[in-house]
Amino acid sequence: MIQNTPQMRVLVAVEPVDFRRGMDGLAQQCRAALGQEPLSGAVFVFRNRQRTALKLLVYDGQGFWLCHKRL
Repeated sequence: MIQNTPQMRVLVAVEPVDFRRGMDGLAQQCRAALGQEPLSGAVFVFRNRQRTALKLLVYDGQGFWLCHKRL
C-alpha cells in the first residue's frame, strides 16, 4: 500500500511521455528528464500528449507501484 506522508515529495514531469512505457521506461525517464532517483520514494507523475491520462510511479521499499488514471 502507498503511504501518504507529509514528507512525501511529488514530482511532475512537464513534458508528455509515451504511455507505452512501463515501470522500467518511466524509471529511466525519472533519471534522464527529471534528474531524480526513482528509488527515493517520491511520487513521479507523468501525462500523455492528449492530456487525457496520468501515470504515477512510486517505489515503496519492496517494489514499484504504477498507477494509471484516465481523465
